[in-house]
Amino acid sequence: MAKTLYCWRSRTEVPMLDEQEWEEIEPLLRGTIEQIKHYRAEHGASLSEALEVGHGKDALDRYFQITGFRETDVNALWHRRLRDLGPPCGACGKPLRTPRAKLCAACGAQAPASSSPGPETV
Repeated sequence: MAKTLYCWRSRTEVPMLDEQEWEEIEPLLRGTIEQIKHYRAEHGASLSEALEVGHGKDALDRYFQITGFRETDVNALWHRRLRDLGPPCGACGKPLRTPRAKLCAACGAQAPASSSPGPETV
């Protein structure tokens, strides 16, 4: 089940998707990109014109089915993946922007060194 957390982009709490939920949404989001490309080729439209048509309904509808939250901006869904967030801020409790964040995007507090791992090693 989606977990509701603070989103630093929208400055509100929104449902974030776990990996299983993300696997359902991501192909629909990628399909949106293909729909836009197809629309542009078919109509000779600019990117801004194609974006005004409102592609992404499938992804938005599936997100609503999973979360119960009606998102209206399909691009916002790209940032609703729980795995992409860091641990909670020690000062305000909101999730850090990324697992490697050095500062909290919500309150500006410095993240503990343990939440800022170095480069991944293989």
